[in-house]
Amino acid sequence: MGKPGAYLDITRREHAVRGAADSVADYEEIALPLEGVEQRKQASRCMYCGVAFCQTGMSFGKTRSTGCPLHNLIPEWNDLLYRGLWEQAVARLALTNPFPEFTGRVCPAPCELACNLGLHDEPTTIRDNERAISDWSWDAGAVTPLAPAPEGAPSVAVVGAGPAGLACAWELTRRGACVTLVEKEDRAGGLLMYGIPNMKLPKDVVERRVSLLQASGVELLLNTDASDPDVASTLLAENDRAVIAVGARDARRLDVPGADLSGVVLAVDYLTSATKFVLDGIGPSIDARGLDVVVIGGGDTGTDCVATAIRQGAKSVLQLEFLPEPPSRRSESDIWPQWPRMRKDDYGQLEAAEVFGCDPRLWGTETLEVLGEDGRLSGLRVVSLDWSHGKPERIASSERVLAAQLVLIAMGFTGPQRNVLDVLGAGSDPKVFVAGDASSGPSLVVSAIASGLACAASVAKDLGL
Repeated sequence: MGKPGAYLDITRREHAVRGAADSVADYEEIALPLEGVEQRKQASRCMYCGVAFCQTGMSFGKTRSTGCPLHNLIPEWNDLLYRGLWEQAVARLALTNPFPEFTGRVCPAPCELACNLGLHDEPTTIRDNERAISDWSWDAGAVTPLAPAPEGAPSVAVVGAGPAGLACAWELTRRGACVTLVEKEDRAGGLLMYGIPNMKLPKDVVERRVSLLQASGVELLLNTDASDPDVASTLLAENDRAVIAVGARDARRLDVPGADLSGVVLAVDYLTSATKFVLDGIGPSIDARGLDVVVIGGGDTGTDCVATAIRQGAKSVLQLEFLPEPPSRRSESDIWPQWPRMRKDDYGQLEAAEVFGCDPRLWGTETLEVLGEDGRLSGLRVVSLDWSHGKPERIASSERVLAAQLVLIAMGFTGPQRNVLDVLGAGSDPKVFVAGDASSGPSLVVSAIASGLACAASVAKDLGL
């Protein structure tokens, strides 16, 4: 290992972020990474544990999995980073993670939640270390295309160019298959492109990886909807195998009176519109400028909606959380290394607090009705919830109306859209495989990448590669 006992002398230091007064004026990246020397000091805090829970990627108790779903060799590349052996760190990281430029920016770092150091101290900055290694590799020109498939190689159509599809296409190409990547949008990347704002994941980072795939021989078919029976039959006829990696895009909708009013918009549609404006300068087709905006949903997507609405010049922004406010620290019953239930103040809430003077979240709040005039949204009738008995109970005296001309539904997804799976014969045709959120349901980007790699391995074995 690198520096024994470094964690005793060196405190955790994460990357900084741009101040809200600066960041809300544009859509540029908000993260400010540490300099290389400082990041190496952070890597030295790794204890090189005998049992490194950071690598496990498994569930402890009844909560979400902690530890890396990719089983990254974290202590090893932390040590290499600390010692300044950048090329070796890049090579070690690439053994398990083909896209550290994505996970180093948008992963919620379940590895850090399982870091042994985090049991009694602040965990190692694993995600920032990963990003530092990745950024160095691109700056140094160490990221190169794969060797294209040889003539006569078996062919695979990968439907869906999100994180799972990209990972599957990359791994199949590495194993010698001829891959066609099919995407119904005008750009590849899936939620990496249109579900995560540019300030969290700059789109040139996604585009350079897609370009590298193309340089590796992957054919990219954009604006191609595989749910069309003619398209599906052609893909199945022209390829030896097919992989469905379309994600879990069946959005959960608001089921209350008035939810069909104009101005009630799914978060994914809103974020797509905002990103297309950033990339193309046209629109946006859904604009929060001058409006009272209410975001329903408290996850990462809801936070991204809050931050985007602020940048568009919203008059006000509120974020409704159905659950009660969680504690700011891990409770005694919330035992390490399981996923902790703790309050998280992300960039969207911090920016809103600075711009509007308060946290935008209303905890324990349920929407009862969407109000409107002449078919147009005007507000929401909501009620506060009492969770003191372990279940939500409406507090009748708390009913009130919130002004809103734009409501963004960020309530998550129920699963994949069935049309693509049905038309391609998923579950009935042995030539068809399923990867990522289309298989597991909504998950993390890192989990989707892991699933894409695992699916590619299964396909390669089936093809004898």
